[in-house]
Amino acid sequence: MATMIFVNLPVKDIEAAKAFWGELGYSFNPQFSDDKTGCLVISDTIFAMLMTEARFRDFATKEVADATKTTEVMLALSADSRDQVDQVLGAALAAGATEPRPAQDLGFMYGRAFEDLDGHVWEYVWMDPAAVQG
Repeated sequence: MATMIFVNLPVKDIEAAKAFWGELGYSFNPQFSDDKTGCLVISDTIFAMLMTEARFRDFATKEVADATKTTEVMLALSADSRDQVDQVLGAALAAGATEPRPAQDLGFMYGRAFEDLDGHVWEYVWMDPAAVQG
């Protein structure tokens, strides 16, 4: 069985978070979602457990970071093309995200980032397959 990753993130409003990610074309696994938690399906092996801040605190042993004030983590997801990077960012911005910095274009790699409704930083990155193999 492939290793799976479950990234746990606190959110202020679980329904708003679910709606935001739905606007980007993502779904939620109802088996692991309820009124306090949404299991965001990113791929067959990657999930983000979005939890109300109160539910998140049930698992945290330290102070919970306010992602609107401090960078807790930068989550990077691969894209199939430069166009897909731009499409995802366009959808995120239309759904209420903000773009904290300009696109980064290194020729062999192109990426853009957005901050979701709770300030979590998500990056979408395309890498030239020839550059990765070479």
